[in-house]
Amino acid sequence: MSSEKKGLWTRDFTIITLGSVISMFGNAMSGFALSLLVLDYTGSTLLYSIYVVLFTMPQIIMPVLFGAWMDRFSRKKTIYTLDFVSAGIYALASFLLSKGWFSFPFLAAGTFIVGSINSVYMVAFQSFYPMLITKGYYQKAYSISSVLETFSAVMIPVATYFYNLVGIAPLLAANAVCFFIAASMETQIKAEEKYIETRKEERDTDDMRRQLLTDIKHGVRYLRSDRGLSAIAAYFTVSAVFGGCTSVLMLPYFKGTYPNGEYIFMIVYGMATAGRAVAGMLHYKFEIPPQHKYTIAFTVYILTSVLEGMLLFFPVPVMAVIMGVTGILGITSYTIRISATQAYVPDDMKGRFNGAFNMLNTVGALTGEITAGALGDIFPVRNVVLCFGMLTAVSAILFIGRNKAAVAKIYNTRQ
Repeated sequence: MSSEKKGLWTRDFTIITLGSVISMFGNAMSGFALSLLVLDYTGSTLLYSIYVVLFTMPQIIMPVLFGAWMDRFSRKKTIYTLDFVSAGIYALASFLLSKGWFSFPFLAAGTFIVGSINSVYMVAFQSFYPMLITKGYYQKAYSISSVLETFSAVMIPVATYFYNLVGIAPLLAANAVCFFIAASMETQIKAEEKYIETRKEERDTDDMRRQLLTDIKHGVRYLRSDRGLSAIAAYFTVSAVFGGCTSVLMLPYFKGTYPNGEYIFMIVYGMATAGRAVAGMLHYKFEIPPQHKYTIAFTVYILTSVLEGMLLFFPVPVMAVIMGVTGILGITSYTIRISATQAYVPDDMKGRFNGAFNMLNTVGALTGEITAGALGDIFPVRNVVLCFGMLTAVSAILFIGRNKAAVAKIYNTRQ
């Protein structure tokens, strides 16, 4: 198995990293362009929020259902199969849009399908990726992942430029090519998935459907039975509510408040991207002392919630600085949390844990998107964002602060 070799940059880890880079860059480019298309075509914050909700909605049931599946079947095959399917979907969408066959219902249906694929893919990837990491290199590996995901945001201004220049169809075609290349690379991963053999007999029985339902219950019970994991999941569910709020309000706010507001939006959030990139590279080079990880993460949870909640009350240059700071802090806490939980959860439970965790995050995000989309039409957007930010800060105190010993047991463990 690749992860048993010395060093981080094994053959399999290199392939999964390069493949994810290619697909992430294509997705970032086409995703933002689609957001602009919806806003330009409809001119409605409500319809834009519906578009976002339709992408998020499948992620309520898909992760927890397929999390159980991922603990029985090949995560690798799931990853490259879904990438091939995505390539076909984006190629078809590019062709249809190039012929002028566009309507909001058509886009909504496509968004729901892509959201379903993405929700299953994320469980498979999150459960497979740690199996390709050499023991002792979790922080470095996840710092690389966060940096690459951050750099994919560079495609947002590129997407805006080419969207205004050539339209949406060529961007979707480029994304189809990216997914096809990534999938082709992922077929070459050779890591053994030993957990499949240990549960092969269960696959061959007639009551597999009933067993999958049992596995789903086990995943939820596992999450609930561990006080530290429960506290982490509870906090990130509320944090996802805040994320859902900002995802439906920020771009429309900037676009409607400032001339060429989409470019102001890119500058402000581009600083967050820069901050995340800097922090990710530092985490690759320097290890966070294990005994301080809980304290750092807890502090960051509160600070970033307050800063992002107050963001829209400041002038644009101050917003940019704040987002740069939250970018650095956010990647720090993300690296601590993801590396700690993925090292802590056993391989044969990773699918179910990640499925349950993603489901809770999706419920939170969907709640934030729907609630904020409605409140944003009634109250000033700045006040709505502030309230959601303060709620998230309070939840960090209630869930992470009050369960210090249990959470620290997970975060402060040397990986």
